[in-house]
Amino acid sequence: MGTTAKEEMARFWEKNTKSNRPLSPHVTIYKWSLPMAMSITHRGTGVALSLGVSLFGLAALLLPEQFPHYLAMVKSLSLGPALVFSAKFALAFPFSYHTWNGIRHLV
Repeated sequence: MGTTAKEEMARFWEKNTKSNRPLSPHVTIYKWSLPMAMSITHRGTGVALSLGVSLFGLAALLLPEQFPHYLAMVKSLSLGPALVFSAKFALAFPFSYHTWNGIRHLV
């Protein structure tokens, strides 16, 4: 009969302890660098874009009215310019960052 996973793990850790092998470094040990932060941001913007496009497409399929109706509803709220600018930035930043970072990566 073969060994169980528990027995294999016990044997692995016993062998590591005897040979004084170091454990793998944890994330907190690494010093943050610009490429690391850019990679994480690229992944985050990619996830945000795919979720946004999926939700927009799902809303377009399921909501009863056409897009101009909802656009007029948002315009009727009379939101301040700071809030409108913030919303536009929140929509444009992930797209432009992800696009330019992808081009940078390809080059």
